[in-house]
Amino acid sequence: MMRLGKRAAAVTAAGVLAAASVTGCSGSIDTDAVVATVGDEEITLGVANFYARLTQGEYETYYASMMGMTAEDMWAQEYDEDSTFEEQTKDSIMDSLEDMYVLSQHASDYDIALTEDEENAISDAAEQFDADNTDEAKEAVSGYKKDIEKVLELVTIQNKMDSAMKEGVDEEVSDEEAAQKSMQYALFSYTTTDDSGNSTELTDEEKEALKTTAQGLVDRVRAGEDFAAVAEELGVEAQTATFDSESTSPNEDLIAAADALANEGDVTELVETDSGIYVGELTSLLDREATDAEKETIVEQRRQDQYDSLLQEWKDAIDIEVNTRVWNKVDFIDQGVTIVTPEEDTDTSEDSGTDTTDGSTDTADENADASDSGAADEAGSTDDGTASDTAE
Repeated sequence: MMRLGKRAAAVTAAGVLAAASVTGCSGSIDTDAVVATVGDEEITLGVANFYARLTQGEYETYYASMMGMTAEDMWAQEYDEDSTFEEQTKDSIMDSLEDMYVLSQHASDYDIALTEDEENAISDAAEQFDADNTDEAKEAVSGYKKDIEKVLELVTIQNKMDSAMKEGVDEEVSDEEAAQKSMQYALFSYTTTDDSGNSTELTDEEKEALKTTAQGLVDRVRAGEDFAAVAEELGVEAQTATFDSESTSPNEDLIAAADALANEGDVTELVETDSGIYVGELTSLLDREATDAEKETIVEQRRQDQYDSLLQEWKDAIDIEVNTRVWNKVDFIDQGVTIVTPEEDTDTSEDSGTDTTDGSTDTADENADASDSGAADEAGSTDDGTASDTAE
């Protein structure tokens, strides 16, 4: 059985396994071994392994099935010409760990520290995890109190630093900088789809006839008719889009043509693409709602840029070294970790005879991925989860 309460996660961060089923056996590891140094601080293998297993569990539970493959095949697949998906994911995990240690080292710059409530919640969660799990399960994921507490501490500090480091950016954005236009457009597609979902490409003759039809839309709208009404009459659907000169959707050539229009109500020439013919009508030179939304996006990007710049500055100022030999001991293929719901846990125990402990679990809404520890769970949750531990 493997169990991790969510109470500390509610105070700290999502991404903590609510429950996990452990399969396979990668052998025991020395949790006190140093996997990396960040400045003068050491990252132990226990901390790195526990954090890595959180990410592994998310991928194996939710993404492997979506990708239509086993967890082993997912990790072994080629990510790029130089690495597998497992190697890329582990690189991202190590980057995240390095970031969290650096942020923790600079927390005092912003008067950031754990509150007593946070410390108590973290301690309680770690103790609950330790008490509710077998030695075999804890060994597989380095689920020991000291390692869990350190991970939760790091993630909590990271969340607090995120807000503090993003403060103070210029929040003034002009309409000119954020300007978004809007248009109606229609696509005369070069393919048709039958009732069975089979697609057929038009012949050259049919494409020429379609071009004549599309030109009819241009001519009639320029003559004063309604774009959407004429489009419907001609058998295509009018759609709307907001855009600026850097937009790429729905089609870059259409965007360029619409962006070049001088007046609201102007219509593009035919925009011929590999997939069909686009026609667009400029409906607004300054879409207020879209422009205001873009202002918020610009300000948020400024905040993120400030955060990234500060973090990179701090990382550049210190020595960071990874002990590859030690880090290689964390293997996702030989040691599987998947998240299970209470219902799945109950079914598994009935089939296999594995001992379980009752509990109800709401899996964290946002879980750790390879590059981000996640956002804070809703405060106040005290749900727990259980899972079985099996070995090959």
